[in-house]
Amino acid sequence: MGKNKSKRKNVVYSTNPDYQFEYDQEDQETLPVNQQKLYVSIDRKMRKGKSVTLIEGFVGSADDLKELAKSIKTACGVGGTSKNGEIMIQGEFKDKVADLLFKLGYNSVKKGGY
Repeated sequence: MGKNKSKRKNVVYSTNPDYQFEYDQEDQETLPVNQQKLYVSIDRKMRKGKSVTLIEGFVGSADDLKELAKSIKTACGVGGTSKNGEIMIQGEFKDKVADLLFKLGYNSVKKGGY
């Protein structure tokens, strides 16, 4: 299966030779830093009791998301991942991440009580 076929939208297979498949748009324009509103929280669900710092609400391209995730991971000195507008940082770094996002110019909101 080619790369383009995995991004098809709404149709898996068609017998019509003239059918034009719809594709998901990958490149979403990234909002300016001061217009982003990111939510920072601690999450333990489905992780065998291990905590991750979750940053949600990023609106933009996957490359910009990866770049932001890389800078946060470097500042915290830990690993993590980024996909679907979310960044997961290994460990509990809610305060540190919120402060870092504020210094970078993002509007960040801490979620959760602890």
